[in-house]
Amino acid sequence: MSGLSAQASVSHYENFPVASLLMPRRYRKPVAAVYHFARHADDLADEGDAAPAQRLAALAGCHEELARIERGETPQTARYQALAQAVREFGIPVSLCHDLLSAFEQDVVKTRYADFGEVIQYCRRSANPVGRILLHCFGRTDERLLAMSDGICSALQLINFWQDVAVDWRKDRVYLPLEDMARFRVTEAQIAAGRVDANWKRLMAFQVDRTRRMLQAGAPLALALPGRIGLELRLTVLGGDAILTKLQQVGYDMFRQRPVLTRGDWPRLLWRALRKR
Repeated sequence: MSGLSAQASVSHYENFPVASLLMPRRYRKPVAAVYHFARHADDLADEGDAAPAQRLAALAGCHEELARIERGETPQTARYQALAQAVREFGIPVSLCHDLLSAFEQDVVKTRYADFGEVIQYCRRSANPVGRILLHCFGRTDERLLAMSDGICSALQLINFWQDVAVDWRKDRVYLPLEDMARFRVTEAQIAAGRVDANWKRLMAFQVDRTRRMLQAGAPLALALPGRIGLELRLTVLGGDAILTKLQQVGYDMFRQRPVLTRGDWPRLLWRALRKR
């Protein structure tokens, strides 16, 4: 809501915004602080060749830095000192940052998901805290807005999963629910082979339709937020929807062509975002 920036929904860390020019200036620094915290922690879990135990130990160190913030102490690193300033200024619950870390820890140890409920529980910690952090920055934290934010953020996380089926397979991760794969008679061997057949297309059409409905259910949040904040969110929702359309257009063959937003897509999306007011 990868915050709510559409740019970030196709960048290194999919569920966080970089403080774009659309975002009012007073929010750019705290949003950047949260982004850099999350990107660094995500890299600890995902990048390089460290053993799982080393990755978990590094993430435990991140939890310790968050605990220092909670106790009102000065964190040891500049990254967490910047995060602490954002937490103090905007009343961001540190528990949301712990949730993000727990999702990264889960990526180290869990590589398969039995059903959609398990995937959504992961999204609740890997993506939804992003939108909730931003809404705290904006001072808009009533339960209805938070629920719509959760829908958008979970949908953006799912979009990233469907884009990256092949990328994740190379990391021995499958985010497609095993229950759904069995229902549509798709196997892991088929993912390994990159075989796109009728069963695969039905499975992915089902996932894309479900994800689009989640995205659209949360979309009214963009009309509830003022000015450039609302514009940024409208652009994000439209960007996510455009990626789903691109998945459909390539026949769900993300093995040979990972759908992404290109430079040429942005003027059209911005025009549509400006008209949705």
